[in-house]
Amino acid sequence: MPQVNFGTKDEPSFQLELSNDLIAVRTRSRRSIRGVGPVRPAHAADVDDGALVAEFPEAGIEVYRVPVGAGKRSLDDRKRSLRTAPDTRFAGGVLVDPDSGEPVLYTENVFVKFKDDVDPDDCRRVIREAGLSIKEELDYATNAFFTGAVEGTGRDVFAIAQDLFKRSDVEFCHPELVRPKAQKAIAPQQWHLKPTSVGGVSVNAHANVEAAHLTTRGEGITIAIIDDGVDIDHPEFGSSGKVIAPRDVTSSSDDPRPKDTFNQADNHGTACAGVACADGNFGASGVAPKSRLMPIRLASGLGSQSEANAFKWAADHGADVISCSWGPTDGAWFRPSDPAHNQVVHIPASTRLAIDYAIATGRGGKGCVILFAAGNGNERVENDGYASYPKVMAIAACNDRGKRSVYSDFGAAVWCAFPSSDFGHAPFGHPDALTSGVWTTDRVGTAGYNSGHLASGDGAGNYTNDFGGTSSSAPGAAGVAALVLAANPALKWNEVRDIFRRASERIDPQDGAYDVGGHSDMYGYGRINARTAVELAHPQPTSGTTVTGTFNAPIPDLHTVEFALTVSETAPLESLSVRVDLKHTYIGDLVITLVPPSSTGVNPVVLHNRSGGATKNIKKTYEKTTTPGLGAFANVNCAGTWKLRIQDAAALDSGTLVSYALDLQVPHADRLPMPEPLSRARVTTESKPSAPAVRRTRMSKKVVTSRR
Repeated sequence: MPQVNFGTKDEPSFQLELSNDLIAVRTRSRRSIRGVGPVRPAHAADVDDGALVAEFPEAGIEVYRVPVGAGKRSLDDRKRSLRTAPDTRFAGGVLVDPDSGEPVLYTENVFVKFKDDVDPDDCRRVIREAGLSIKEELDYATNAFFTGAVEGTGRDVFAIAQDLFKRSDVEFCHPELVRPKAQKAIAPQQWHLKPTSVGGVSVNAHANVEAAHLTTRGEGITIAIIDDGVDIDHPEFGSSGKVIAPRDVTSSSDDPRPKDTFNQADNHGTACAGVACADGNFGASGVAPKSRLMPIRLASGLGSQSEANAFKWAADHGADVISCSWGPTDGAWFRPSDPAHNQVVHIPASTRLAIDYAIATGRGGKGCVILFAAGNGNERVENDGYASYPKVMAIAACNDRGKRSVYSDFGAAVWCAFPSSDFGHAPFGHPDALTSGVWTTDRVGTAGYNSGHLASGDGAGNYTNDFGGTSSSAPGAAGVAALVLAANPALKWNEVRDIFRRASERIDPQDGAYDVGGHSDMYGYGRINARTAVELAHPQPTSGTTVTGTFNAPIPDLHTVEFALTVSETAPLESLSVRVDLKHTYIGDLVITLVPPSSTGVNPVVLHNRSGGATKNIKKTYEKTTTPGLGAFANVNCAGTWKLRIQDAAALDSGTLVSYALDLQVPHADRLPMPEPLSRARVTTESKPSAPAVRRTRMSKKVVTSRR
């Protein structure tokens, strides 16, 4: 079975196996092999008795499950017949995840990242010697390449990737694997934003957004919606300057509009964008209606290089907040025995590094705030390597009764909840919802979820009233993040996360089983309160001391030098950051360590450890978000002599330390303690009830589909 490593050599690998009843067909025209219209092509008969289980419109690929066994046509016979069709580019077997049976398509492309200190020319040489060509040199990580094998390489691409991965100078290497991408939508007006009445029923289970609008509506902040396409011609996205830097990373164009040629079902992104930032001028307000919208169409399958490129585009073009309402496919939330509940889908290194890039470089180094829908499978969110990635916030769904939506994923990685749709399920003792879902934008006219019926939204078909799932929760929370940043643009990404923690209100305290730290597997830190979040975002008075030394001193080749600063501040630190400015011809030679006074009791902290390769010069601020070791100085008396130790660990290059500075933040005498909404309710230490073991499904409207 092919073996794949999405992580480093210390992280686990996984295997795929060949299906005995799936067949993949790729057409040259990128149209369905079954054709469209009243006249069907002859080769449609080769899959007519099969069920379409996955499709990848951007590549023209369909995957069918066909009957096998006695009296049935063999897979090999079907493949041979399909290959004779003029429009067939490929017909072959399909690899599957052995835990879930889900199809996993491979391309003949390979992502490879060498260690930072490897010479880029040596990287290119190794790639050529492996029989690969460089398609793109990826600038969101050092020495990272997107490469391609010779067409026809087939499954040998796995062996090529493994051979490269085993090299001591390679950090990550894996084939481009593509899974079906699932979105998080289930399926009156906007009960999730304020107290209201829907159909004569009072609903008071909102995120307190209307109250937050008294302070800000998200002015000056940009929300990137990475999804299947956004109808940017919708009147709710028509205000001046609303849409910026639109992109289709699948087709490499600047047109993010829906364009699914297989089934015209690209409805999801428009609804998500509306929840986050619709103008509210005609019939639906987003959580942050004055925020700008960066629509990024990603129609490629899960794990594609296009997926990573979407995050880089967002970071490079000014996104402040990135909302993702998609992820691995879910099992049936209502079926506890679904084997998909045990499926773990890892995030590939290519995407992980792109997210890291957006957090490290986005917003001028303050970091993009990234949110993922937790999932709709009623399973542990930790199974999803995307939503549970530690640098993003996983958003769960709570309903119009202030309880957990029946489908919403749960687990330690859930950060908070945002109001969304729900429905009753008698086997779980779960009551019916009070509303049909979330009212938001739909594709204009008859193309979207609502084809023009008042019962589904409005008569023109521009709005839908039953959007939902954690697909709606994630952009809702993204809108709150935009409100927070509009109130205080200086906040760093991790500070926004902390505000979300503090601003979340405990709901359903008994069944939520909040722990002593205020966290619930069902709701995270609770349902986000937008008004509280905005209040907490306003800048607090701080006291700070900066100690700077200008040295202009040499860093000799193959030597270690130290530079001292004396700190007289005796108050306990709130935070510490270090600014370094040095000139060097090859920073991959350098190890830079901050050595604190022994009286602090804190060990030296490595700031830079031979990363960056042949890059010249360092002018950088190190803080606890990028260098976690600096967090150990919180509440420590910082008086004494601090040293910056610089080691040149390899021959040939030298440099100069221009200066370095210590920025010391201590509590201000007039600073009020930040309120803790969670403290208003009793913290229970009772054991948490077991949630029904059900895997996440992506649901669109009222029909279970592959969307979140």
